[in-house]
This record gives sequence, structure tokens and C-alpha cells, in this order.
Amino acid sequence: MNKSIVICLGIVVVLLSSCYYDNEEELYPGSGSLCDTTNTTYAITVEPILKSNCYVCHSTAVANGGIILDSYTKLKEVVDNGKLLGAITHASGYSPMPKNQAQLSTCNIQKITNWINKGALNN
Repeated sequence: MNKSIVICLGIVVVLLSSCYYDNEEELYPGSGSLCDTTNTTYAITVEPILKSNCYVCHSTAVANGGIILDSYTKLKEVVDNGKLLGAITHASGYSPMPKNQAQLSTCNIQKITNWINKGALNN
């Protein structure tokens, strides 16, 4: 009878040790929240973010608050005076944008910030 208990315990130990759950976040911390900002450009990165979040209120046709973002020249003015970054980061003293909506994702803010820090080129 002791021999059968030892065999059963051995089987239980083997089975439990094989039930290892690989959690990607534990194995590779931060991998689920990567934000690639290495190749941020106006045309490929920034413009699509602005188009899906800002143009409805800040296009040439609407121009709420006198802010136009669907023209690179007009966008560059808003970038240069600090209003774009202040608004999307919800900085004190700026009207938080998009208005009455959730803040842009951290990744999208990082992409726009990176583009601005690289000179906000029309590329």
C-alpha cells in the first residue's frame, strides 16, 4: 500500500509540474506595450492619427477655434506655437483634445511627440 501511495504522489508531482503557464508579460516585461517610434513621419504616422481623431473638428471646412490641421502649413503653425502637443497631452493651460473624448493613446502621443522633436518635417 505504501508503494501505491508513493507512485500516486509521483504521478501527481509530474502532472502538476507540466502545467506551467507561460505568461508573455512575465517572460518579456513590457513587450505587450511596445510603441515603435523609430520611423515616425508626417505622411505615414502623424497624418493618419490626426485624420482619425482631429479632422472632424479641425479641417479647412470646419476650423473650430480657428485651428486647421489638415494642411501641413497650418499644422506646422500649431506645432510651432506648442498648441498641438499641449492639447493632446492635456497640459495645463491648453484645451484638452480631442474635445469631450478620451485622450489619444500613449503610443499615438509618443509618435506625435517624436515627430515634433525631430523637427516636424513634411515627410
